[in-house]
Amino acid sequence: MAFQLLINIFIGIIWMFLSENYSFASYVSGFVVGIGLIYLLNRYIPDEFYFHKIWAIIKLIFLFSKELILANFDVLKWIYKPKMNFRPGIIALPTDLKTNWEINLLANLITLTPGTLSVDVSRDQRFIYIHAIDLPDTNETIHSIKETFEKAIMEVTR
Repeated sequence: MAFQLLINIFIGIIWMFLSENYSFASYVSGFVVGIGLIYLLNRYIPDEFYFHKIWAIIKLIFLFSKELILANFDVLKWIYKPKMNFRPGIIALPTDLKTNWEINLLANLITLTPGTLSVDVSRDQRFIYIHAIDLPDTNETIHSIKETFEKAIMEVTR
C-alpha cells in the first residue's frame, strides 16, 4: 500500500514537471492520472490497490459521524423525558480484533459516542467492557457494535 502511494505521489510530481505548470491543480490532476495508471497496472503490483483502504477509512469516518449524530439525539431524548426509565448496564463485548491499535481504536470510538463508555479491556484482549446509559437488549447492542464499528475497523486494517 505504501509503495503504491509513493509511486502515485511521484507520478503527480512528474506530471507537474512535464506539464510545466507548478500549481496544486496540476499536481492533483497528475495524482488522479496516477491513480488510474496504478489501477490499470494493479495486476503487476503484488499488493492490493491502496485506494480500497482509503475508501474504507472514509467509510469508517462517515460511519462514526452517523453514529455520533444518532447517539446525540438518543441522549437528548433521554434528557428531555419526564421519567427516567432507561436501564444502564455494563456488557462484555467479545472482539475479533487482534492488534492493540485495532482494540484501542474500537474502545475510543465507543467512548466518543455519547451514551457509551469503554471501561476496560480484558487481559487477554478478547473482551471490551462497556458501560451504556440504556441497555434494553445486551445481545442486540453487542451485535450492533460488531456489525458497525468492528467490521469497519477490520476493513481498514486487514
